[in-house]
Amino acid sequence: MTEAVKKDSNDVLEQQTPNYICGVAVSLEIIGGKWKGVILWHLCHKTLRFSQLRRRLQGVTQKMLTQQLRELERDQLVNRKVYAEVPPRVEYSLTDLGRTLEPTLRQLCDWGKNFHDQHR
Repeated sequence: MTEAVKKDSNDVLEQQTPNYICGVAVSLEIIGGKWKGVILWHLCHKTLRFSQLRRRLQGVTQKMLTQQLRELERDQLVNRKVYAEVPPRVEYSLTDLGRTLEPTLRQLCDWGKNFHDQHR
């Protein structure tokens, strides 16, 4: 890659990468939203197919689940494995990086249960 191309790609990267002042902001950018945390939580327990995930996430549309899985895959938290079968089979699992979120997700789960029990 030439220096000019490197410089241009670095400029684009710098323009697209927000400057965060807090690690919480970075974390929420990656796993925030209504579905990503729940998807990650289910994948902590086992590898799942798309349809299995969709059944576990009541109310998620196919389009939204696809989008969220693509973002998690892009951020290297989820692995997508396609099997050359008819009909095609696709399985999702956590990457090694995704597995590092397990303790945090467990704490969030416990906190949510306690909050719900105390404030319902």
